Amino acid sequence: MDRLRARTQPVTARDLAAEMGVSIRTMYRDIADLQGMGAPIRGEGGIGYVMERGYFLPSLTFDEEELAALSLGTKLVAARTSDSLAGAAKRAAGKIASAIGEASREGFLESPLAAGTSAATPTPATGALQDRLRAAIRERRKLEISYLSLSNRASTRVARPLGLTVFDAAWLLTIWCETAEDFRHLRLDRIEAIADTGQTFRHERGKRFADALHREDGSA
Repeated sequence: MDRLRARTQPVTARDLAAEMGVSIRTMYRDIADLQGMGAPIRGEGGIGYVMERGYFLPSLTFDEEELAALSLGTKLVAARTSDSLAGAAKRAAGKIASAIGEASREGFLESPLAAGTSAATPTPATGALQDRLRAAIRERRKLEISYLSLSNRASTRVARPLGLTVFDAAWLLTIWCETAEDFRHLRLDRIEAIADTGQTFRHERGKRFADALHREDGSA
């Protein structure tokens, strides 16, 4: 839908399939499904498809402070996370800009708020580690983590990865340590290796990321 909105001339299923990284057959099926759901797409296979004029999602409405917060937030993510997450932040900013209407678009894109790098900005190695950890958190996969503490004490533990937190000096991984039966916070730049155990876990009350945060702020 986004690809079609950005065009004024018909585009073939072959070109759309190449842009989206899918087969032409899949593109024909997806276009048919969208048309069946009421999407105003004109055209047919072999000729090209185009979106009916005047079909747009309603503009999102934000006040100036909300737009400033969104602009700075996406810039912070772009400046201080892995390449994949930084790319996602930039794409999200583009989508926000296209959805807020012309009156607000320039102010959002030309915001006077900027974000720079910090000691927590990942290197290519720690950026790749960050991506692997985010995937493990999302998929609830238990990991075997080799870690070197700030006092140079080496340890290996089986853990449930729960969440990532960024500070000015470092990123921290919050885990539920199966060995200690407690939460632990590990600096990403001190993690020496991670390995997938092949096991998954279910969130349990008292062992979730939210529970660790509540303990830290004293609200638990």
